[in-house]
Amino acid sequence: RWLRQHEYVEKLNMHGILSASAGQEQLLTELLVSHAKIPVLIGELISVEIWKHKIFPVLCRLQDFKPRSTFPIYVVLHHEASIINLLETVFFHKEICESAEDSILDLIDYCHRKLTLLAARSTTAPAAELPAEPLASPSPMQELQKQAEVMEFEISLKALSVLRFITDQLDSLPLSALTRMLNTHNLPCLLVELVEHCPWSCWEAGKLKKFENGTWHVVPPEDQVKMTKLDGQVWLALLNLLLSPECQRKYRFDGFNKSQLLKLRAFLTDVLIDQLPNLVEMQRFLSYLAVTDPAPPKKDLILEQVPVIWDHILKKNSGKWDAIAKHQVKNAFSPTDEELKVQARRWAQTYSLDMMEALAPDKPRCRVCGAEAAKRCSRCRNEWYCSRACQVQHWQKHKPACDLMA
Repeated sequence: RWLRQHEYVEKLNMHGILSASAGQEQLLTELLVSHAKIPVLIGELISVEIWKHKIFPVLCRLQDFKPRSTFPIYVVLHHEASIINLLETVFFHKEICESAEDSILDLIDYCHRKLTLLAARSTTAPAAELPAEPLASPSPMQELQKQAEVMEFEISLKALSVLRFITDQLDSLPLSALTRMLNTHNLPCLLVELVEHCPWSCWEAGKLKKFENGTWHVVPPEDQVKMTKLDGQVWLALLNLLLSPECQRKYRFDGFNKSQLLKLRAFLTDVLIDQLPNLVEMQRFLSYLAVTDPAPPKKDLILEQVPVIWDHILKKNSGKWDAIAKHQVKNAFSPTDEELKVQARRWAQTYSLDMMEALAPDKPRCRVCGAEAAKRCSRCRNEWYCSRACQVQHWQKHKPACDLMA
């Protein structure tokens, strides 16, 4: 049943990306709103996040767990990425944000957790190119852990975009959402941290590298001051949170918060403002803030809503994580060869190669040497090669997966 649900989410995700690229995502948003699926997706997103924190580490520690294939576990890890990507695609629309209702508080908390991880990242090496541990032959589970780390970074970047879209719709949020963003989580100061440390950018061997469209690439000197999409998301979220009159009324401009916000002035150069002219208003606001002490917010007596999904799942399963992990090992992650073949065929249908190629920004690359590829394995149609020689060289490694997929 869960695999069917993942298939539906994955197909919705791919359909959403293609529809958005063609400017035709209105039908998808209407379906999600009319069937009240946004709260369901948010609940599923947080469930998988908790699974990654509580169950996945237990699976990695089990000495006697040596799965034939780690792909079923990878599918669960990837489920979170699929949902956050779908939410990033549709949350641009006001009606989607409104349809989240009270679960928007849970989504705000989720985004805060991801942005906190992002701010804590080291910027000395790109996430996808971290130096390998000195292991001659890492186990499949160790490889899966590395893939999960890389995926976590990309998920956090998607959460940043979702948060920015939420801040676009401040007037449509529940009453306590703004208080939660400004005072409970102090998102303005967290966003300042992201501006300062910019985890999607790093220097390596004297060259600036930035993470865009799923990969790290070297930035030419003439483009180093160019604002990326991720930079823009942070600045737009700050504009929404700091320049709104309601936000200014509720936010605590105490000594610490004020000193953190004033750090932004060093980044507001003429080059940056030319790329995002709205930042002129931010510059004026910070100049005013530097010479004034805004009044503290009034302590309104209100009944505040709180997010419930995270706490509900943790309380319901407290003390049961090891038992759940062992149950899943037995019933979900140790399929027979025949069950694995059936699952592989279903995954092959879900991840339609023609659709995946339509989503890919670059031309396919050879699995062996990385050159531009024009030939594909005729059995599974899943691997690309530049020549017959590379295909023959890779066959022994590719054969087990090919037999499953074919």
